[in-house]
Amino acid sequence: MSDAVETWTNVGRLEDIPRLGARVYRSARHGDIAIFRTAADGVFALLDRCPHKGGPLSQGIVFGEQVACPLHGWTIGLADGAAVAPDRGCARRFAVRVDAGQVMLQVDRRVQDEPEVERCVSQAT
Repeated sequence: MSDAVETWTNVGRLEDIPRLGARVYRSARHGDIAIFRTAADGVFALLDRCPHKGGPLSQGIVFGEQVACPLHGWTIGLADGAAVAPDRGCARRFAVRVDAGQVMLQVDRRVQDEPEVERCVSQAT
């Protein structure tokens, strides 16, 4: 575990992200980060690039806890960033939470040390 202080950025109100939709946060360090909201108000954040051809995931169709890339229809899991089989690849995932209706994004680092990330990385290699 790191001694670094976690920094969270307020990126707006949950109600400003449509259910089954997304909003984009522009990060100087990482580029565009797509913040998704599910029908059940789950919130997820992925780098706004499909692992296939770089399509903007924020413009895709959200269903359940997945998004379909608008370019070629690849399905990406919102919880782990992994492409659904038979496709292979991974979109970077960022920590996100909701506090008192405000969406908070941790942009100083990616989500690390999770089994899903290890699985996703091993798929891509």
